[in-house]
Amino acid sequence: MLKQKRQLFEYLFMMTDLAVVSVAWVISYWLRFKTNLVPIDKGIPEFWPYLSMLAFIWLIWAFVFRRMGLYRPMRGVRRAHELWILVNANALSILLLISLTYLFREKSVQFSRLVFVYFWAIATVLTIVQRTTLRFVLRELRRKGYNLRYMLVVGSGQIAGDIASRVRLHQELGIQLLGCLSKESGERTAPGGVPIVGRYSDLSKFVGRTDLDQIVVALPLEDHQLLPSIMEQLKDSIVDIKIIPDLYQFASLGGAIEDFEGLPVISLQESPLDGINLFTKRALDIFLGSILLVTLSPLMLLLALLVKATSRGPVLFKQERVSFDGTSFKIVKFRTMSMNAESAGPGWTTPGDSRVTRLGKVLRSTSLDELPQLFNVLRGDMSIVGPRPERPVFIQEFRRRIPRYMLRHKVPAGITGWAQVNGWRGDTSIDKRIEYDLYYIENWSLFLDLKILWMTLFKGFKNRNAY
Repeated sequence: MLKQKRQLFEYLFMMTDLAVVSVAWVISYWLRFKTNLVPIDKGIPEFWPYLSMLAFIWLIWAFVFRRMGLYRPMRGVRRAHELWILVNANALSILLLISLTYLFREKSVQFSRLVFVYFWAIATVLTIVQRTTLRFVLRELRRKGYNLRYMLVVGSGQIAGDIASRVRLHQELGIQLLGCLSKESGERTAPGGVPIVGRYSDLSKFVGRTDLDQIVVALPLEDHQLLPSIMEQLKDSIVDIKIIPDLYQFASLGGAIEDFEGLPVISLQESPLDGINLFTKRALDIFLGSILLVTLSPLMLLLALLVKATSRGPVLFKQERVSFDGTSFKIVKFRTMSMNAESAGPGWTTPGDSRVTRLGKVLRSTSLDELPQLFNVLRGDMSIVGPRPERPVFIQEFRRRIPRYMLRHKVPAGITGWAQVNGWRGDTSIDKRIEYDLYYIENWSLFLDLKILWMTLFKGFKNRNAY
């Protein structure tokens, strides 16, 4: 039943996708040769060769869209992620189409390059609009009780309650929870108010029901020894079967399932910056860091002269900090305090701190003292965006007091970050800073980095909490 529904909606999305790109192709021809937006100097070609290209367009778009997962069930996928895949799929498809036309072109048929440009832009916009509209219609139908999928949970612990709360929160997914099975017969409801409709031994009675689409095995840890007998009852079932191990309570960062030579491996703590993500972030750091360093070098030279002229001591201040994977490095800043400021030991600056120079107060309040950290960025010690690096002496204190504190070192430290642009910097709550740092790590994307950089222009320099 569930498989038939999937195939039906796969065909629905494929047919609408191909219809939309067909319209986009015809509109592109019309814009190029019928509107005179761009002067035509080689005459208007016949429409028939362009129309015949639709067969290749259908094959390419259907192949690419399927390979990029656009016909998989996406009930739980964020719409922004699906739209990003659409943009990439259209770009790849148009490149394949252009390659095909150059490979098999005839002297009598020369396809306009401007038509392909129009086609790429129009097809991308129309498929995004079409997908958004179709998803909206399907969500509304599910809210009204159509196209529903029925789920049974095997387990009555906290996981069952969490599943129920997520199902209620996302009614647009069209999932109806029939109830859950428990180990004991005396229970009536599971956490979250999920009705208990039977025991584990009753599972075989539910398997044959025609209104059941999905079974989720979510056993508490203490019941995991019963998993073989439960799976024995499900061996002849044709419904979807999913297992949620009671391990997510131990997952602290980036929990995921990996494949190791055919063996599923559950990752409980993993950095989002690995492979291509780390390469992309590093490339952005080098690109922006180089531009900023060249652009701001006159200002940095002026500030260096002012520091030297207004107080005794070196221009730059170096201090040990901790960054990616717990590695230490020497952070570089303009000196804002007098010499031997920490002769009595390390400590936080306080309002009216006599150790801070007059120029240092200005530099610290405007964050200009951090400009030399661009050298740290180019050296690879830190990134432009990331959690602020802390001193080892304070890390030992914070890791004992603040849960999950060390997870902030799963990404490179940064000059600016999510906590900083939201006001948690300087002499503010360490707990709130860690909360925002962990949010950044768990939700990292290149777009989030760019968003933080944009917010830094308006919120990242002035620091009322810097003393």
